[in-house]
Amino acid sequence: MAAEPRLSKDVPAPDEIPEQDPKHPVDRTLPPFKMFTSGLQHVAAMYAGVVAPPMIVGPAVGLNARDTAFLMGASLFTAGIATLLQTIGFWKVGARLPFVNGVSFAGVTPMVAIGRERGAEGITVIFGAIIVASVLGFVLTPYFSRLVRFFPPVVTGTVITLIGVSLLPVAFNWSQGGDPTADGYGSMKNIGMAGLTLLIVLVLRKVLRGFLQQIAILLGLVVGTVVAVPMNMTDFDAIKDAGLVGFPTPFHFGAPQFEIAAIISMCIVMLVCMTESTADMLALGRIVDRPADERVIEGGLRADTLGSAISPLFNGFMCSAFAQNIGLVAMTKVRSRFVVAAGGGILVLLGLCPVLASVIALVPLPVLGGAGIVLFGSVAASGIQTLATAALEKGENALIVAASVGIGLIPIAAPEFYHAFPKDLLVVLDSGISTGCVVAIVLNLAFNHWGGKGSSGTSEGEGAAAAEADRSPTPAAPH
Repeated sequence: MAAEPRLSKDVPAPDEIPEQDPKHPVDRTLPPFKMFTSGLQHVAAMYAGVVAPPMIVGPAVGLNARDTAFLMGASLFTAGIATLLQTIGFWKVGARLPFVNGVSFAGVTPMVAIGRERGAEGITVIFGAIIVASVLGFVLTPYFSRLVRFFPPVVTGTVITLIGVSLLPVAFNWSQGGDPTADGYGSMKNIGMAGLTLLIVLVLRKVLRGFLQQIAILLGLVVGTVVAVPMNMTDFDAIKDAGLVGFPTPFHFGAPQFEIAAIISMCIVMLVCMTESTADMLALGRIVDRPADERVIEGGLRADTLGSAISPLFNGFMCSAFAQNIGLVAMTKVRSRFVVAAGGGILVLLGLCPVLASVIALVPLPVLGGAGIVLFGSVAASGIQTLATAALEKGENALIVAASVGIGLIPIAAPEFYHAFPKDLLVVLDSGISTGCVVAIVLNLAFNHWGGKGSSGTSEGEGAAAAEADRSPTPAAPH
């Protein structure tokens, strides 16, 4: 069920209903209750993604259950700080779009490798490597952001589509139970609950109107969780064991350590994160009708890298964009960055109040998976809409999309495809978004830029014109 950014100038989206407020919808605030519930919906959509990396890395580096739980709370806290940097910002920091930041999955594999090789000191080596990589990324941001001119619709559409398609396996895994080693993984019970949640969300989107329709995902998660209680699919132990107040003490695991091999590994991860964030900002800018130009991308990348540099101080990991929340913005059509800022504030509170965090954790993964199918599918649909404006019938644009999508799908369709490659390369190769993005950029340069104007007629100037045309309302629907 793809959300429609806007069908025509005469049919405004929910947050565009004529008001006295002359501000762009991105800069508008909502009434407090709507602000809170819409922000909570963003938190619900991203919660599992934030806590999953520390759940994996903690045990891998030898942390006990208590320290792993501390790591999860710290990740929520630092994700909230990074999100506030993105949405509110200061100076030249922040995209000032409804852009959610959280712990990046791209760093999980190299962090596990670093931790396993160094035993108990692994976590402090990881933190040291993240700090150095983030500072270097912050310095490189002005130069990296200039690459935006190499992201015409044929590239952005491809990358946005890959973002959605790459996220769908996450939803499928959640729908099966989230833990492949568990007895009930993939059971009819889990998949049935995911299917029921998906159906609930679709029905709510159909029958509700106004604000209630906009929070259909949140309502679907609540209803799905309530249904799951008598089926023994919710775990209340987390609430019993959680404390009321808990602060992620700076350098809880010790002072960061700096090792060259670990730093190089995390620098590669940082480049991957910056590439994905650039693509995500371009996608989000199009959805909210405020195109992400070089200045916006530069501010967004500064927030990414600054948030990542601060994160290890409070025992958190590298932060980057959360694409699933882009799908939520597209589906609800609530474009206020202050709504996402409210979500960032909630994340900070969750990090400071473990008992509140455990309440959000009551949502069973199959329930989250059912809602995730709609969210992530909406992202892919938005990419398809962008590709519809990319003049695929001209020159080699269709070939660019075919090759980029094909290569980008390798990690999804054949996860072991690159098993014989060096581990450092896997940081990039195992991310279909990154590989697809690189291939799309290189092929676009080869066919449409290098050697003069290509046969597709998409010179740099015309590419800008095409992008401008893409920003105007069209009868197509999606994201």
